[in-house]
Amino acid sequence: MSQLISRTPKPKYDVVLIGGGIMSATLATLLHEFDPDLEIAIFERLGRFAKESTAAWNNAGTGHSAFCELNYTPEQPDGSVDISKAESIAEQFEISKQFWAYLVSKEYIRNPKDFINSCPHMSLVFGEKDAEYLKKRHDKMSESVLFQGMEFTTDHDKLREWIPLVMHKRNQSEVMAATKMDMGTDVNFGTLTRKMGRHLVEDSNVEVFLYHEVKDIDPKTDGTWEMKVKDRINNHKQEVEADFVFIGAGGYALSLLDSSDIKESEGYGGFPVSGQWLVSHNQELVEKHQAKVYTQATVGAPPMSVPHLDLRIIDGEKALLFGPFAGFSTKFLKEGSYLDLPESVNFKNIRSLFGAWWHNIPLTKYLIQQVAMNKAQRLQHLREFIKDAKEEDWELKVAGQRVQVIKKDEKEGGKLEFGTEVVVNKKGTIASLLGASPGASTAVYAMLDVLEKCFPEKLHGEWKEKLLEMVPSYGQKLAGNPELTQKVRNYSKEKLELEY
Repeated sequence: MSQLISRTPKPKYDVVLIGGGIMSATLATLLHEFDPDLEIAIFERLGRFAKESTAAWNNAGTGHSAFCELNYTPEQPDGSVDISKAESIAEQFEISKQFWAYLVSKEYIRNPKDFINSCPHMSLVFGEKDAEYLKKRHDKMSESVLFQGMEFTTDHDKLREWIPLVMHKRNQSEVMAATKMDMGTDVNFGTLTRKMGRHLVEDSNVEVFLYHEVKDIDPKTDGTWEMKVKDRINNHKQEVEADFVFIGAGGYALSLLDSSDIKESEGYGGFPVSGQWLVSHNQELVEKHQAKVYTQATVGAPPMSVPHLDLRIIDGEKALLFGPFAGFSTKFLKEGSYLDLPESVNFKNIRSLFGAWWHNIPLTKYLIQQVAMNKAQRLQHLREFIKDAKEEDWELKVAGQRVQVIKKDEKEGGKLEFGTEVVVNKKGTIASLLGASPGASTAVYAMLDVLEKCFPEKLHGEWKEKLLEMVPSYGQKLAGNPELTQKVRNYSKEKLELEY
């Protein structure tokens, strides 16, 4: 650890990655596998990998496969259910699992149960209308090889088998419906990232610098990039050059991208949203709820605020998590500055910011209501899931900061983007990841997208063989291909020691 703090960076690298979260760790591992001779540096402003959005309690820990997230399967005006986004996200998570299985098979990381465990994913809805929608969703998804095995029920006895804690003290006449996929997962992205980071530090020539913050990125006339890097321990500043830069700095990615002055960054803004969970470590409750259960978002709420009651497995300990409850802070990172939001406003994005606010006033109202809630009010929401939830069994835990991307829009001025977006300059020499959801689950897909845009000739040339070793299904669609889907899922299941 001390050697990661005391060393001085070299003046020039082939690749610089900013941020020590799952995105940078994934990209560094991919690049090192493709070309071990690349000179790569990672700069992380805090004293450990994965302390912000990637940390275990700063996200829901759901391996997002679209099994339970209803916002990925919208009902169309004609009453049909569109599952195209769900299939896309399911395929992206399969790519992540294949890559993690490769890391385990090479013994770069060990003990997969430290970071990934089987956990059924369920969707739960209340009332006739939503039950009808869920049935249509189940019927449509069951036609896809990616969701085969999904169970559906409205039967209270079956629901009591699946979710006894939720069904306790339920009125038999209450209309409820649920779907269940046993191959869901709970993922500790923080532990996974630190395992990758340890491999990079101990078994590669990738240089990792903790407590080092990149403050500015400037283009040079020869097409390379010059960064101002601050050593936060010794209060020392220096300039570092790189041929390629990746900004994986969470909420701080926006300001760093803006400092690069690339045309592609114009018009982007960010709106910070924090979150809170109700958490229970009462093992008697935990034993009665062995699943991740998602329901519908309330009207006006952002997709990331979908209420869910989840089993979590962190450092070998099981707990229950309920939320998220939205919060507000002007910080762009949990350990950021209250000036982050005001300092992010400039002439290039003020129209986008105002347009997004004007067209999302119900969202602003929702956030104000959420921030004003006390613990007793949050418990009332929990009691929609657990009828007799007791205050003493639950504690409030602050989750990570997210920055919702605001994008330039010709018609509305600006609009909120709820997905994950990769921004790359025309030459492919700088890339940044913006956005919040589905985030860490699709890190491998997102980083391969970066490589597709920035190193296309190498990825489809000299790196292709190694790529197919790491991600056997790369370049092929799983939807409509039962044989390949089964093959990659069996491979991942065996290597990651999953138990569904």
